[in-house]
Amino acid sequence: MTPARPLLDAPELREPGHTPVVHLVRGGVIEGVHHGSVVVLDADGEVRFRLGDTEAAFYPRSALKPLQAVAMLRAGLPLDGDLLSLAAASHSGEERHLDGTRRILDLAGLTEAELRNTPDMPFDPVVRDLWVREGRGPSRLAQNCSGKHAAMLWTAKLNGWSLEDYLDPAHPLQRAVADTVEDLTGQRIAHVTVDGCGAPLFAVSLHGLARALARITTAAPGTPEARVADAMREHAEMASGVRRDVAALMRAVPGLLTKDGFEGVQVAALPDGRAVAVKIADGADRARVPVAAAALVHAGIDPALLADFAGAPLLGGGRPVGAVRTVPALDQAS
Repeated sequence: MTPARPLLDAPELREPGHTPVVHLVRGGVIEGVHHGSVVVLDADGEVRFRLGDTEAAFYPRSALKPLQAVAMLRAGLPLDGDLLSLAAASHSGEERHLDGTRRILDLAGLTEAELRNTPDMPFDPVVRDLWVREGRGPSRLAQNCSGKHAAMLWTAKLNGWSLEDYLDPAHPLQRAVADTVEDLTGQRIAHVTVDGCGAPLFAVSLHGLARALARITTAAPGTPEARVADAMREHAEMASGVRRDVAALMRAVPGLLTKDGFEGVQVAALPDGRAVAVKIADGADRARVPVAAAALVHAGIDPALLADFAGAPLLGGGRPVGAVRTVPALDQAS
């Protein structure tokens, strides 16, 4: 058996030293600034580029889901393909996502009533508007983490663990997830709280998050890590949604695995181990996407593949009068 890697100390709990990463430029004047932090790793794991504070403890939010999925496979979860992608998803609430969650529950011999995630409306605004018109309310199936929760329940059942308290940080399932987070990030967890869906949320560093996804994308075929990477890349719309930038990025860049998280988090990695991680201080998606694209250019991705993600125009009177632009330190493409 391969000995466990020694773990780095937990990152420090402190106010992160974020720095400007995006300018909102209207009519040639900087109208607004988004702060954040960025790290880019080479294939050998060395830091190629960093901006801001990449070592402070922070919450990756749903960007941890690929790591949670790896933990469940290590514990015996027999999923692959589209359903494994859904288990690692922040899905949009499309019918394919609801149906997939039902399929996981059916395979486990469980029902929606046993889910403990927070009921919510679909994440995708088009789907959500349709639900409102149809008079449908929040549900556990529609909430964006339902695939993960169904997979967690099945993993607990397979191991003979209790089901009603599967979200307790002391539950064997969540201890196994914490062990996997520490193993893949290479560092001890700094703090544990509760994510929006009710599952435990672990504080690590931005650097550690990038390391973790690189380990997932470089793992040997057939391993839990490789199975998660394969499933998410091959079923990108199941891992997010048909109108989501996450799926679009994976379609645009061959071999790329990427995952977003609430509050402006993005992590991405390539099969050779190059990886990037982004945190936007104010949680703005309009900054997250262009910063992630700029970080991928620093990682060596052809800027032409990322042109659609470089930043939205700012409109005045219905016509472009400015743009969301990454700061010069990030804007290697130009």
